[in-house]
Amino acid sequence: MSENVLSQGISYYKSKKYTDALTFFLSLPSDSGADSNDLAYYLGLCYTKLSHYEDALLYLEQVVTSASSDTKDERVLQCRFILALIYAVSGRKRLANFELGKLAELGYKPASVYAALAFVAWEQSEVEKSQEFYEKALSLDPDNVTALNGIGYILACQEKDLGKALSYCKRAVDYAPESAACLDSLGFVYYKMGLYKDAKHYLEMAEQIDGQNPLIMEHMKGVMLDGDR
Repeated sequence: MSENVLSQGISYYKSKKYTDALTFFLSLPSDSGADSNDLAYYLGLCYTKLSHYEDALLYLEQVVTSASSDTKDERVLQCRFILALIYAVSGRKRLANFELGKLAELGYKPASVYAALAFVAWEQSEVEKSQEFYEKALSLDPDNVTALNGIGYILACQEKDLGKALSYCKRAVDYAPESAACLDSLGFVYYKMGLYKDAKHYLEMAEQIDGQNPLIMEHMKGVMLDGDR
């Protein structure tokens, strides 16, 4: 019954029409027959896709708290993972680590969990720990884009093993050619290698996708300043 009621919104979501999906789900009357957890799940996903993270948290937390703490239900685990990422990017590292630790205990997508733990460690300036987590992720999944990009960027920031950093970041871009983060990291590696023309090429590609990203803007500024010397 619930899935039938939500089917139009789910169709919008699967077609990447996230605003239409959100509007549909929000417009459902209270007596529609939709299961509250099903509705919360899709609302949380829509708000996440639209980068309305605080709104997303309300619904994702509802899905997680309604289930037992040791459940291995795929939907609940997915919500935990998204919660962890939102907590991480919004500076709530303790909550992010809690959710990721729980996911690790339950064996959910271990490579992705380790890559997320690496990101949290990096944000806390724990560079060695971050690199260890990325390496663990790659040992489990050698093609994990997040880990390839992350470890390449770390090596570039430390200005060591730049050849290895370049290899990692090239592989990440091969797998995700439209990822602004991956293109930015590859451009940054070229910048650190003093190859400013190549650096500018990839950073411009990253700018076209995410032109307001302050890190991409910072990297491009460095290339423009140093490349003109």
